[in-house]
Amino acid sequence: MPDRRYYRPLVQSGKVAPASAILLAGGPVWFTHVERLQRGREPEVISARELPDEIASALTSPRASICGLTFEHPLLMGVLNTTPDSFSDGGQFDGVEAAFRRGGEMIAQGADLIDIGGESTRPGAKLVDNAQEIARVLPVAEALHKEFSQTPLSIDTRKAEVASAVLAAGAGLVNDVSALEYDAKMGPLLAKSGAAICLMHAKGTPKNMQDAPRYDDVLLDVYDYLQGRIDHCLALGIARERILLDPGIGFGKTLAHNLALIRGLSLFHGLGCAILLGVSRKSFIGEIAREPDANARLPGSIAVGLEGLRQGVQMLRVHDIRETRQAVSLWQATR
Repeated sequence: MPDRRYYRPLVQSGKVAPASAILLAGGPVWFTHVERLQRGREPEVISARELPDEIASALTSPRASICGLTFEHPLLMGVLNTTPDSFSDGGQFDGVEAAFRRGGEMIAQGADLIDIGGESTRPGAKLVDNAQEIARVLPVAEALHKEFSQTPLSIDTRKAEVASAVLAAGAGLVNDVSALEYDAKMGPLLAKSGAAICLMHAKGTPKNMQDAPRYDDVLLDVYDYLQGRIDHCLALGIARERILLDPGIGFGKTLAHNLALIRGLSLFHGLGCAILLGVSRKSFIGEIAREPDANARLPGSIAVGLEGLRQGVQMLRVHDIRETRQAVSLWQATR
């Protein structure tokens, strides 16, 4: 739709705000103006008071809690890979005992929820069969839920059979990098279960997603894609209040695409859902910082994560909970 208009709030923060300031998604940041975008035209800045009613409502409505977690403050999702081949920590936590200890450690360090994954989605990764994936994640989920029942669990999977097993073990969120496109059974499962869903944008599959990805306008293309996946969920009976959105940094994107998405993150608030940002240790950070070791990318991960929070992102998906929690605490205190 070449004539479609998009509205990106120009986010600000601080206790002193003009009378025209509007709170973004009921959170701590606000805006008075928006950038109006349209394909094939130069952006223009307009007053927030000129927003269409539907967009204004989406941008300002407080986000509903997910897994019992509210969004008054930034939330941290701890990454728990039980895989031998994940891009930064593959093999470190691929046994039940090691994964359980790591999950407990992240909870003690301040993780708000734990995201358990049993299939790597790094570029070039191969498919893992359902039985093997379940064998990796289910015992870990069961142990964590038994010991830390107050901390919500998420299952990072594209597969309904895997999701069903871990939801039954106590998880409350499915983090699907295919946005319900990989497995046709995933949507009906979520509609019936009442679980929350994180819809992520990815171009292609983990095996081929970095093979020269192209977009007309990456920011608007990803926005339109996520809008379509929300509509798909709504048609299945999955309420908007149960949906998180992830623009999919690094999933079928070049360095330029990733930076364009990060600069424009606040646009996605117009979809009316809470936003999750996953940039921890990713290769674009290494490319900019000239750091080939994924485990040495913590400073860059924190820098980009804080930029996401500045634009109103509600949740960060991170490997390094202790360090990120400290950074977020100081960021909040100084603002």
